[in-house]
This record gives sequence, structure tokens and C-alpha cells, in this order.
Amino acid sequence: MTAQAVPPSAPPSPRSPVVHPVLLCGGSGTRLWPLSRKSYPKQFAPLTGAESLFQASARRLAGPGFAAPLVVTASDFRFIVLEQLAQIETAPAALLIEPAPRNTAPAILAAALWLAADDPGALLLVAPSDHVVPDAEGFRAAVAAALPAAAAGRIVTFGIRPDRAETGYGWLEPEGSAPADFTAPAPRPLCRFVEKPDAATAAAMLADGRHLWNAGIFLFTAATLIAAFEAHAPVLLAAVRASVAGTQPDLAFQRLDPAPWEAVEDISIDYAVMEKAGNLDVLPYGGAWSDLGGWEAVWRETGPDAAGVVTQGAVTALGCADSLLRSEAEGLQLVAIGVKDLIAVAMPDAVLVADRAHAQDVKLAVARLKAGGVAQAEEFPRDHRPWGWFESLARGPRFQVKRILVHPGGQLSLQSHHHRAEHWIVVEGTARVTIGDEVRLVTENQSVYIPLGVRHRLENPGKLPMVLIEVQTGSYLGEDDIQRYEDAYARGPGTRG
Repeated sequence: MTAQAVPPSAPPSPRSPVVHPVLLCGGSGTRLWPLSRKSYPKQFAPLTGAESLFQASARRLAGPGFAAPLVVTASDFRFIVLEQLAQIETAPAALLIEPAPRNTAPAILAAALWLAADDPGALLLVAPSDHVVPDAEGFRAAVAAALPAAAAGRIVTFGIRPDRAETGYGWLEPEGSAPADFTAPAPRPLCRFVEKPDAATAAAMLADGRHLWNAGIFLFTAATLIAAFEAHAPVLLAAVRASVAGTQPDLAFQRLDPAPWEAVEDISIDYAVMEKAGNLDVLPYGGAWSDLGGWEAVWRETGPDAAGVVTQGAVTALGCADSLLRSEAEGLQLVAIGVKDLIAVAMPDAVLVADRAHAQDVKLAVARLKAGGVAQAEEFPRDHRPWGWFESLARGPRFQVKRILVHPGGQLSLQSHHHRAEHWIVVEGTARVTIGDEVRLVTENQSVYIPLGVRHRLENPGKLPMVLIEVQTGSYLGEDDIQRYEDAYARGPGTRG
């Protein structure tokens, strides 16, 4: 599919309203470190339930009246997105790969141009993939209430009924008095966006009852949004249009053309067009919502007990109050005694301990770790790949021990290493191993040795996950010591994921 230029004046399609969910799936998630990191941000983590935030978002925007989702993501996350959608039995309409992060305006515009190639009147519901909306049915009802306005050429944003003087969100000011009924809302014209306020301004907006939180969720037709960019950001439109027109397929993905993308401005959708457009409405939404912008929000959304304590994983809490205590590591027991207003998150390679009042300062700590060259600042301990994942169990000057899981049917590339040899011990399932010209099956409790420089491949021919322990020995153990000869996932030299 090749997207074509769409005249800004193209009218909405008369066909029945089918909503095309557009899930934005990028970001670094530094405020939820160490569970969320640049290499594995918060939308992929099960922060408030068994499923990830991304999976919950895909489920929420599904069902009668919804098309398959279009996902805009980064190259590093493409196989994680595909795997998590498969786990909830959801097939995407398209997976657009951004050549580089450029904020929300280019990502949303690319999705609009992509869908407009087939139908300029296509209705897009754009939503971040890392929000929590517990009442999925109630939110879908709110979307249905906004459909007529969007089909008529309005850009509808969703405003959340505030329950506190929040300074971490942007706010919205609708026309008229405070919404009288959040159970049967209707779109109303939007007066203005309010940037993240100071405490006094937030308290005043909460008290007047008119203002709403800005959820960053939008509903519009593709033609309407393209017309807004034509009017308010034509240079950005030209660059994104050229990138979409040059899209190339890559396995199950669509890669936007990187050459025009280099000229794309890094800008949010609010700054690019929303704060300038004159056809904006806001739909008041009274249900629960959170962007999980920090550990304080996670504590609040996961339901503290009578003492105000939330625990996750192997945690023992004695005499604690108003605290969030999470153990995210197998075999790691977190014990807290007599603490109050504390956040403690234990990972295999990093532990966060913070006063709840300073939860937003986590991003400052991540910046300091990054400046100091600390790998934990951005790298997740479990490295997800298209065939499965691996994690480091132990490391010394000339050795490393890893646990590797390969999904059924998964296979690593045919590769060799210049600086290390490897020992593989299968502990679950059966592996098909290629070493030089020899191919053989290795079952549980069996092992093989791969000498330095020899071409080799690891596959899982079974129907269950295969797990092995890998012991690397050599002078250099970096992940970039891989020379690929064949790869089922079309990863070029140095490509991650």
C-alpha cells in the first residue's frame, strides 16, 4: 500500500461510521524507572493487571464499530508490539515504523495520511497506549457520543473530569458552564488548552468545575486532520506526506521513508495544530482515567488497602502505611518494616527507594545515571527479541551466563562471533542446533559447545517454549559481537530487536 496525497478539502465519507483506533506506542517512560526504561517502556509492562497497558488499550478500542488497530511505533519495539498483540489474538491493520522519534504530531499525521489513502473520511481515534481506563464500555460509549461531531468535520478531544488539583496534566477549558451530566456527555466547543499549571491555578480550575484534564485522546476524520495541518503546519505536512508516500514493507511492518523524515519537526499535536485550530470540540468524560505518569499514580490506581499499602510480587510488609512495595524479580523477597509514604521497586539489576512526595524526581535520577554511563538507566534486564528473550544471570571479566527463551517456531540468526565461544545447556524443551555443517536436536539436560568463529544457529522446533542456559567465555562479550549471515526477521547489521 502506498499512501497518496489527499486534498485537504476532501469531504467525509458517507459510509457507516467505523472507528479506526490509532495506538501511539513510543516514549521512554523514565518516570516509572526501573520497571520502565528506554529499551522497554511502560506500555509493555503489566503495571495494574495481568496484561500490559498496551494490550489493555488494544482491547479497550475493539469490538463492534471498531476496525483493527493501526499502531505507530519505533523499530526497536516492533516485534514486542507484534508479540503482545498476538497474545491477545489481535491482528493489526498496519504497524507503521517511525525512522526516528518526532513526538506526537508527525506520528498522528502519518496515521491519518496512511488511512486517507483508502478513505479520506475514515474516522481515527488516536490514543496513547500507556493509559489506564478501567471502564472500557463507558469509554466506548463516550466515543460513540463524539462520532457525529467528528464525522461533521470537528476535531474532538476528550476531557477527563478532575478529582484533584493536578499540576502534572494539561487542562482544557470548554465553552459554557460546568458539565451537568457526565453520564450522557455531548461534545461542546473548546475554548483553550491550558499548559500544566502551578498549584494555585490548578486549585482554581478544580474549584470552578468547568475545566477538564487533557487526556491527549482525539477523534476526527483523516481529511479533517490533514486540512488542519495544511492550514497550520504545511511544512510538516509536506515532509510527513513524502515519508508516508515512500513507505516500504518489511515483513509484517511498514517502514516510513527515513530520508524525508529527517526534516520532520519534533513537535506535539497540541502545539502543531490543536492550539491553532478553530474547529475543536471537547467531550467530557466522567469515568476513571490515568496516564500513569509516575509511581504515585500507580499507587493510586492499583487500590491501596486499609493501611494505604499496595504490594506486588514477593513482598512482606509489617506495620507499613501509605506505601507502594513491588518485587519484580524472581526469587527476590522484598521486606518492609514500619515504613510510611515510601515507594520501593526491586528489579534484578536495580532498586528504587523514594519518598512518595518525590516520586516525580525519578526522571532526574535516571538522567544522572545516564550521564554516568550506567547501563541500568536505559537498558532493561530482560532483552526482548523477535524469537523470544534473554537475560544475564552472572557476569565477570571474561565470562557471562544468560538464560535464553525461544518461542515455539522461533529461530536466532545464522551467526558467528569474533571474540567469544559459547556453551549451551537445554533446561526446558528441545533445541535444533546448527554448528558449522552439523544440525542436530538437543533435549533437556544435554549441552553443546560452539567454538569461537564458527557459524551457528539456535531454533525451537517444538510447540512449547524452549529455555537454555548459555555460558559465554572470551575477551569481549558485547551484543554487537555478532556477524549475521541469514536472518528470518530481516535484521540488518547492528539492528536491535
